[in-house]
Amino acid sequence: MAAANYLQSEDQFLCSICLDVFTDPVTTSCGHNFCKNCINAHWNTNDQYLCPMCKKVFSTRPELHVNTFISEMVVQFRESEQQKTSSSSRSEKQVAKPGEVPCDVCTGTKLKALKSCLVCLTSYCETHLEPHLTASRLKRHQLIDPVENLEDRMCTKHDKPLELFCKTDQTCVCMLCTVLDHKMHDVVSLKEGYEGKKAELQAEIQQMIQKRQLKIQEIKQSVDLSEKDADREVAEGVQVFTSLMESVERGLDELIDTIKEKQKATEKRAEAFIKELEHDISGLKKIGTEVEQLSCSEDQLHLLQNFPSLKVAPPTKNWTKVRVPPSYEGTVLRAVAQLEETLSKKMRKLLEAELKRVQKYAVDVTLDPDTANPELILSDDGKQESRVSHQADFTLKFK
Repeated sequence: MAAANYLQSEDQFLCSICLDVFTDPVTTSCGHNFCKNCINAHWNTNDQYLCPMCKKVFSTRPELHVNTFISEMVVQFRESEQQKTSSSSRSEKQVAKPGEVPCDVCTGTKLKALKSCLVCLTSYCETHLEPHLTASRLKRHQLIDPVENLEDRMCTKHDKPLELFCKTDQTCVCMLCTVLDHKMHDVVSLKEGYEGKKAELQAEIQQMIQKRQLKIQEIKQSVDLSEKDADREVAEGVQVFTSLMESVERGLDELIDTIKEKQKATEKRAEAFIKELEHDISGLKKIGTEVEQLSCSEDQLHLLQNFPSLKVAPPTKNWTKVRVPPSYEGTVLRAVAQLEETLSKKMRKLLEAELKRVQKYAVDVTLDPDTANPELILSDDGKQESRVSHQADFTLKFK
C-alpha cells in the first residue's frame, strides 16, 4: 500500500502537457495543475482558453496562481530522486574491482574495503566500518589501509600483530617476541625499519643504475673504437685487395704477353719452313720444265744421255717429320702457380702484421699448480703445461 501511494503521488507530480515533473506548478480555476510555461504555451497556440484536463472553456484568459503545496512536494520529490541516484552511483563506484580489497562483511555484491582492522583481522567497507568509528570499545582497534591476507600480519607464534622489526634477525616481530625470542636484539618500529629498508633499496637501485649508466658509456666508447677499427680495417682491406687485383691483372697481362710471344715465334718458324718449301718447289718445277721439253723430242737417245743431269737431287730434309705444333701447354698453369706464390707472400705479410698487432695486448700469464687439472704437468716457471695422451702428445704454451 505504501508503495502504491508513493507511485500515485509520483504521478501527481507530472504535468499532463509535457508529461514531466512540474516546473513552477500553477493551478487553474477548475482546480487542475500544470507547468506555468506549458499552460501559457497551450493557450497561446489555441483560439479558446480550454483546460487540457477537463476541457472546460473559459470566456476570458484565467488568472494563474502558484500552487505552493505542489511546489514544495516537487522540491522534496526531486531531492529524493537525486539522493537515490547519488546513492546508487556511489554504490556502483564502491563495488570492489579486480585487484581491490573487498569488504569481508558484505554479502552478495562485495563493496570496496576502506580500512582493515588488525585486531578483528577483517576488512570493512564504508558502511560496515562505522562501528569502529563510533563505538568506544572498537575505537581502540588498530586500523590500517585495506590489505589482503591479514593473517600474514599476525605473529604465528604469539598471535599478536607484527608491529616491530628486528634488525638483528631481519624479520618482523610482535611485542611478545621482543621480551622472549628477540630479547637484547636491535628492534625498531615498522616505520623505522621500512624507512631503513627503503633507503637501502633505493641506494642499491641507484648503484645499479649508475653501474648500468657506466656500462652504457663503456659500450658507446666501444662502439666509437669499433667504428675507428672498422674504418681502419676497411682501408687496409681496400689496400690489400687492390694490391691483389693488381697482382692478378699483372699476372694476366704477363700471361697474355707470353702467349703472344710464343705465337709470334711459331709464326716466324712456320714462315721459315714455308720459304724453304717454296724454294724446293721452284727447283722441282724447273726440272719438270726441262723434262717436258725433252719429252717433246723423238730422239730417245738424247733423253737417255741427259737423264743423269735431269735426275732430282736427293732431299736434304725429311719434311714428313716437320711439324709446327702450338707450344702453349702449361703456360696458364705456370702463370697461376706464379700468382699463387705472389698471393702466398702477401698472405704471410698480412699474418705477420696481424700477429704484431695482437702481441700488443699480450700479458704475462703464470699458471697456478693448485688449480691445474691433476692430469696436467706444469713447467717450473709456470708458463707451460703438458699432458700425455695415448693418441698424441701436445704442449700448450702461453706468453
